[in-house]
Amino acid sequence: MTSTAPQTSVSTTLAIKGMTCGHCVRHVTEALGEIPGVRAEVDLAAATATISHPPSVGVQTLVDAVAEAGYEADVVVA
Repeated sequence: MTSTAPQTSVSTTLAIKGMTCGHCVRHVTEALGEIPGVRAEVDLAAATATISHPPSVGVQTLVDAVAEAGYEADVVVA
């Protein structure tokens, strides 16, 4: 079966400040997951979130979602 529209996504890594437990990880994961097309893997030990998202979802949208959950986020530049 062949797809007619390619699924493109970009990856962004955010450094998350203020996470101290699994509950924090869940809050950040849920906040990012509410954005359509976004999938996030949040790592408490590394204090990061690796996010797969459509190009139409800007980085500021991701940072704002984390801020609304009560945490601070900065883009990790590779």
